[in-house]
Amino acid sequence: MANILVVDDELGIRDLLCEILNDEGHTVELAENAAQARAARLREAPDLVLLDIWMPDTDGVTLLKEWSTSGALTMPVIMMSGHATIDTAVEATRIGALAFLEKPITLQKLLKAVEQGLTRGALRKLTQSMPSLSSLGGKAGTVVLADMPISAVEPAPEAGPQVTQNFMLDKPLREGRDEYEKAYFEFHLAKENGSMTRVAEKTGLERTHLYRKLKQLGVDLTRKRI
Repeated sequence: MANILVVDDELGIRDLLCEILNDEGHTVELAENAAQARAARLREAPDLVLLDIWMPDTDGVTLLKEWSTSGALTMPVIMMSGHATIDTAVEATRIGALAFLEKPITLQKLLKAVEQGLTRGALRKLTQSMPSLSSLGGKAGTVVLADMPISAVEPAPEAGPQVTQNFMLDKPLREGRDEYEKAYFEFHLAKENGSMTRVAEKTGLERTHLYRKLKQLGVDLTRKRI
């Protein structure tokens, strides 16, 4: 999983994004202003930054430009705002932002943007580690990708969990229903690698309701994070 820096002056948004990203298995560091973001960037280079545009000390676009001109923009940055204009979003993209998320941010858009950002960052690191054509007698500054196996660029999709479940029908309806529901949720937890956020989305339940339901059914919520 990845190290993600969330920069936003609103405590509620920081906490919400931290909860969702932690649930996805990521390590999250929080900053409420540009000064804290600079310190976090120097302390440990994040794999991805979620950066709010409107902040009290230094706005996000200015901080993005600062990182870009100083050579510190080595990670994908996704801008966030609830009041930005199209011109602001275009400027941020021109400076080097990967994407722009408009608040309130939906879960689907957040997870998709984070996934794309981490993929872009991983490909950038991969290409930087590969030999240039100059070492192979070609034009300097370009990277050889033609002979690279496809598995190195895009991992093959993993097969979903294989579940076989037998249910005894000679029992009270409530017991049979609980057994089915337990197997149902265990299947989806395994399929989503234990992510409560994704299971809630797939099953159509609120996270709080889902937690109560799993606890009631005796589902083991412990999982290993990769």
